[in-house]
Amino acid sequence: MIGPAIVLAILVGVFHSASFVLIRGSAGGQVPLLILAASLGAWAGDELGGRLGLDLLRIGDFRLVAASLLAWVGIGLVALVAILGPTRRAKAGS
Repeated sequence: MIGPAIVLAILVGVFHSASFVLIRGSAGGQVPLLILAASLGAWAGDELGGRLGLDLLRIGDFRLVAASLLAWVGIGLVALVAILGPTRRAKAGS
């Protein structure tokens, strides 16, 4: 049996990743990493919101605002690593 928090965290992660790609225009092949980071961030945000008592908007026991905030933190980390990471160079003769 899968708990509802995991399913909602994945849905929140996919939604915010899609919003990021829509705003930015493209993701350059980072979409799976964005979805993973946003989903894990949303799941962690729900748990952190529960510990801190951040219950601004809830779906059942799922804290949507805290989950959304940490989903964007995860997206921001992936975007930051993509900007600061090494770039691929074209092969000579191509």
